[in-house]
Amino acid sequence: VGGPAIEAIKQRFGADFITPQGALERDKMRQLAYADAAARQALEAIVHPLVLQETERQATAAVQDAKPCIVFDVPLLAESPHWRSRVDQVLVVDCPPELQISRVMARSGLNRTEVENIMAAQARREQRLRAADAVIFNGELSLAELAVQVRQIAHRFGL
Repeated sequence: VGGPAIEAIKQRFGADFITPQGALERDKMRQLAYADAAARQALEAIVHPLVLQETERQATAAVQDAKPCIVFDVPLLAESPHWRSRVDQVLVVDCPPELQISRVMARSGLNRTEVENIMAAQARREQRLRAADAVIFNGELSLAELAVQVRQIAHRFGL
């Protein structure tokens, strides 16, 4: 609520994209952003510089604290011309598209068409896999099996 992008979003898209509590109307913004490429670009122009600023702040603090590894969770890394050059390694967590669709539907309450439209506006699975230095295939893995893969990747990354 009341994050650093709220006022700019309100000015660009209107007060009806902000809840009375001062939070983003996520569903409404998602619908607009995936229906209108210009709106999505305008939203990204607001949000991406703020994300970059915050990640740089956190990375600087981690380096000052001599942390052995900094992990950034970047949902649109394959689409970004900036992120790949800012990281040493890229880990992609992958699953079959049908499983991805069902998971997103269960998590977000979106219907199949909405999820497919969002996926169509993002990098294709093949692009994400090409961007990866390591991949965890999280299909029908148990938590124990997933933990083994995570430990193997962590070791490979020197952790």
